[in-house]
Order: sequence, then C-alpha cells, then structure tokens
Amino acid sequence: MDVACVGILVADIFASPIDSLPREGELKPTDRFWMSVGGCAANTAVDLRRLNRSVTVIGKVGCDLFGDFVVGEFNRHSIDARHVQRSSRTPTSSTVIMNVRGQDRRYIHCIGANADFSLTDMDFSWIEGCKVLYFGGYLATPGISADDLAKLFKTAREKSVTTVLDVAIPAGASVSLANVAPVLPFTDYFLPNEDEARLLTGESDAGAQVRALARCNPAGTVVVTRGEHGSLAKCGSVLVDTPPYPVEAVDESGAGDAFSAGFITGVLEHWPLDYTLRFAGAVGASCTRALGCHDGVFRVDEAQQVISDHTPLKKTG
Repeated sequence: MDVACVGILVADIFASPIDSLPREGELKPTDRFWMSVGGCAANTAVDLRRLNRSVTVIGKVGCDLFGDFVVGEFNRHSIDARHVQRSSRTPTSSTVIMNVRGQDRRYIHCIGANADFSLTDMDFSWIEGCKVLYFGGYLATPGISADDLAKLFKTAREKSVTTVLDVAIPAGASVSLANVAPVLPFTDYFLPNEDEARLLTGESDAGAQVRALARCNPAGTVVVTRGEHGSLAKCGSVLVDTPPYPVEAVDESGAGDAFSAGFITGVLEHWPLDYTLRFAGAVGASCTRALGCHDGVFRVDEAQQVISDHTPLKKTG
C-alpha cells in the first residue's frame, strides 16, 4: 500500500452556487444538491487514487446511512476501507456546504463520529507495508491528543514510513505551538495553510511562520500553503517560494487536501522539493475548477502538462 490516510471522515452535502443566502422564511432555489465523501483523510485518499496511488483509510463513521455512504464511496474508488471503524454512540460526521457567488463558502457541520475516533485502543498493524502515513484533520479530532499522535508517528518512523501531517482548526478554537510540538519531531512533512500557521505560531508573515514551526523539527520540512499566493516551504536552511497557478475558481472546497495528495505523490516519486511543490500546487488549484472536492482534480499527466506549459487553469463547467 502506498499511503495510509488517517483522520477525519465526513459525508458532505453540497448545494450548487446561489446568488445570495435566503432571508428568514424565504425559499432560495438552487440547481441541485449532491453528496460526496469529504474530510481531510477522505479527500486526500480519493485524490491519491486519481493520481494512481494505492490507499487505505483509517477513521470512524456512524452506524447510519451516511456511514454506509462514506464506506461505499471508498469501495467505489477502490480505497481499502477495512480499518474504518463504526461508532454506535455518534452519527457520521456531516457538513452542508453553501456556495454563494462572489463569497467564501459557508458550512454547517456535525462533528459526529470524528469526536469518537481514538488511537489509544487501535492496532497499528496497518502501518506495515505502507510507504507514507498521512494524518489529516488533526486538532479537529478531540479524541486524539498530541501525545497519541506522536506515538503513532514514532511507530511509523521506526518502520521507515514517511510521515505527513495536516491540521484542521475549528472556528474559535484556542491553539498554539504546544498542540503540535510533541508531534513535529516525528513528522517528515507538515502542511498547514497560512491561517492555521498563524493560529499556531501567532505570526502573520508566512516566512516567520515556517521558521517558527521548523524550530520544533529542524530535520523536517514545513510547507505553508497560501491559496492565491502559492506556498512557502522551509527544508533545513532552504526556503522555497512557489507561485500559484491562476485558475477560474468555482468552489475551493478540498483544494488543500488535493495539494496534500499532489505533495505525497511527489514524495513517493522522489521528485525534488521544488517540482513536488509545483505539482502539488497544480493539483490543488485544479480542484477549485469544479463543484465539490474531487471532480476537478487533475490526473498525473494533466498536472505535469500544466507545469510544462505554465498555462492558467480553466474551470471545468
């Protein structure tokens, strides 16, 4: 297995873009609703399959229709879901995503079974044979402490498995470097976005953010993604500033997870860091061309062609 994707699993419900939010008592029409598997671990897993990687997923869903849907989607994408646990106490995590033209997305979220997901009673045998361990959505998993995650990553390191960490910080949460400091010494690649890095470090400048995070793990690589401003990475004493790919964005949902999938692909291919970042940037940007988290995401040859041509990305529909 190329990658084990561990972390938050969600059933997403999307509405196609509307011109404004409804007023109290108003019915606002939209073109359609549809469901998709979501959450950092799930999105990255699906995108890795689009990039021709073998993937297993570890997380928790409820004993409900949404849980059946999530597991069914993994099976449909040929993702190994044998290690997805079921919670008898909590429903499957779910999110309603509302897109308003010209505005950022709005979410209504039920944390559900992601709050019931724990590593303390988990058999880590699934690490055997994996090349990369990715944890997506840390800090949005109340049942997993920094020490728990450090133990998991340390176990992976001992088995020569590359470790990749991404976080998701709920609105209003109070976080600091202390939340990630125990984990970063066992993390090969840390991939927060600029907002998350600001909350963790207290720094507003991306350069100051990567330096602060790198001090917790000088042997690892920190990549801060900056949306329309590209990404900034620090590896040892080297800073790599990667420009963005211009794109006609339709929906930015899942773009960071697509970036993670592209980055992991570069790690598996042993590409140089600068090319890996360009590839990840192209894959991340491609996600925004279509509604939802997956339909716009490039295949490998498409991303490589865009890198070669340096062409702006067009929306898919």
